Amino acid sequence: MTGSRLIALDLARTLALVCMVVFHFTFDLALFGFIDPGTMSQPFWYYFARLIAGSFLFLVGVSLWLAHGRGIRWSAFWTRFAKVAAAAALVTLASLWLVPGGPIWFGILHAIAAASLLGLIALRLPWPVTLALAAAIFAAAWGPRFPTFDPLWLVWTGLAETRPMMGDYTPLIPWAAPALAGVGLAKALRIDTWRGSPPSPVLHTLTFPGRHSLIIYLIHQPILIGLFNLYIWANS
Repeated sequence: MTGSRLIALDLARTLALVCMVVFHFTFDLALFGFIDPGTMSQPFWYYFARLIAGSFLFLVGVSLWLAHGRGIRWSAFWTRFAKVAAAAALVTLASLWLVPGGPIWFGILHAIAAASLLGLIALRLPWPVTLALAAAIFAAAWGPRFPTFDPLWLVWTGLAETRPMMGDYTPLIPWAAPALAGVGLAKALRIDTWRGSPPSPVLHTLTFPGRHSLIIYLIHQPILIGLFNLYIWANS
């Protein structure tokens, strides 16, 4: 599929990836002491990180509709799901030793995998219902919390009274909301019927990161940390 809708989608993913790298580069600057350690707690960076996460999840919903809106292609779905779930497990394993702030038991990749399963239901719902469900999940983030959901095995719900200590925490409440909104909006706009021209060489190059977002997500931070360590070693 080479229509303009997919060019736009890959460009959006590329932009989200660039923003993510900028955020993590700044995080690493603070981590290694090159800037004020409290930088990442400033409001701008707090909301910037959440905007990036929401963008990724929204694009997951849009992509889900594009790929399966006319009928779920089960083999393709489970192949993609297995890749994301395996990547999420790899992040959890690596975070046990490498991530400041605690192991990542339910981060952005875990949320993407879980939201993809929820999205299967949303594919068959009328788009107003899907958008209403997204709004309800988002609103639930300001609702009550319950100690019953504090155990680690229920961390994915986002309903725990005590926030778990994690380097990255992206529970389904409220983070399923942007994914479902992506499904609902894509269905409402019928973007699977849009047509466009094949991408130019420049656009094809610009969309390269967006077409390989999972691997870039996995390797960018180890590369950044490696470069920081190399810089420190070279200047020691």
